[in-house]
Amino acid sequence: MGILTGAAFLDSLDDGRDIRIDGTRITDVRTDPRFEGGARTMAALYDMQHDPRLSQRLTYASPTTGDPVGLSFLIPKTQEDLVRRRDMIKTWMDATCGMFGRSPDFMNVHVAGIAAGHKLLNRNGNLYGDNLWSFYENARENDLAMTHTLANPQVDRSRPVEQQPKEIAARVVRETNAGIVIRGARMVSTLCAYSHEIVVMPGASVRTGPEAHQFAFGFSIPVATPGLRFILRPSLVHQNAASVMDFPLSSRLDETDGMVIFDDVLVPWERVFIHNDPEMCNSVYEKTGAGQQIMTQSTVRSLAKAEFMMALAFAMVQSTKVDQFVNVQMLLGEMITATELMRACLSASETGATLNAHGVMQPATQPLWVTRMMMPKLFPRMCEIIQTLGAGGLVSVPSYAEFKSDVKDDIEMYFQAANAGSDARIRLFRLAFDAAVSSFSGRQQLYERYYTGDPVRLSGVLYNRYDKDPYIDRIWRTLDAVQAGAA
Repeated sequence: MGILTGAAFLDSLDDGRDIRIDGTRITDVRTDPRFEGGARTMAALYDMQHDPRLSQRLTYASPTTGDPVGLSFLIPKTQEDLVRRRDMIKTWMDATCGMFGRSPDFMNVHVAGIAAGHKLLNRNGNLYGDNLWSFYENARENDLAMTHTLANPQVDRSRPVEQQPKEIAARVVRETNAGIVIRGARMVSTLCAYSHEIVVMPGASVRTGPEAHQFAFGFSIPVATPGLRFILRPSLVHQNAASVMDFPLSSRLDETDGMVIFDDVLVPWERVFIHNDPEMCNSVYEKTGAGQQIMTQSTVRSLAKAEFMMALAFAMVQSTKVDQFVNVQMLLGEMITATELMRACLSASETGATLNAHGVMQPATQPLWVTRMMMPKLFPRMCEIIQTLGAGGLVSVPSYAEFKSDVKDDIEMYFQAANAGSDARIRLFRLAFDAAVSSFSGRQQLYERYYTGDPVRLSGVLYNRYDKDPYIDRIWRTLDAVQAGAA
């Protein structure tokens, strides 16, 4: 099939998927006001692949058919491949202001990263790795959008999952000739309302005891599979907004997040990637090299988001002529520093890339860890800076619909700025409000804090994996040299 058009993507969502929100089941995410903006955004991304000006940047020739396929499916073999894929991801991220973090390229990179080392999953006489490779090729050739779910429900976080009530976390309840049967729940399935497939892979480490084996699995199934349903948080779309310009981000970029319920869902054997294998669950991302590939996508997104927030701050201060004040310039300097840190880390990861054991060009790890650990701190700070720069102007900016009301003259008189008319200022400050103050912004900040896991545990992982010995040795060499010189 090759790359989808936006229209074909929208048609594909009419598949009977079970989406629940606000106490109701959604019959059509394409037309429901809580979802139609996100669906249109997804369609626009797919249509970009067909734009003659962008197609070379967003697609590459399929290794099997020669047809154009999405470039985020590319398994990089050279540094040039990394740069090509980065440019592709950046194009989509710029189109969504870095705020649509789970756009299809995220899972495309994710699945391609694991597929690159798929032979590792052929263990104990099974061919689960071959299943994964077949799934990857099918997703690539049909331009499938994918969601995923990694975490168990937060019920009793003081105990490992196998010691919690058995009917809650998703687990294998039985095997049949046709496949494995899954019962229970997983979270957080972002983009589930707009995806074709849900990829279920290990997130938190799985213990190796016999009781834990039922939680040691990985697979993918269509989101419309019988027995599968998604219970979503309330929408961030302001359905009572008088104008789309009042919430220009949340009206288009709510990805949706949900709990996934597996009601004795049958997963065919050919869709199983890991089964009854805690050791593989705990090492699949490291052994395949997928972790660095995923972190690259996240770093590109972080750069696009930082650039957007920086640009927004520049536009705000220029409109009200406060950019001449040194205290404002100090805040803008923070924005520039955060943005350039993301850019430098991305460049360093590509420059330091090396071929791994699978013949895949693997970005340098440490620069990616820097962005992984810093963006959860930097993005809330960027929101705080936007709030500081906008101050009372953010909480008092009216609806753009007032231009069609009987107070239009008041709006044009009292809501202008030194370097912007009232129309431009209201559009700009409504954008700033949505980016830094609204519930949409709050979800973005929470996303940045936890999208790759608990930041405290991640800090521990970074410390434990870091090569500390050369630096410790340096300290002792310095002390020895000082002592020797004093003797």
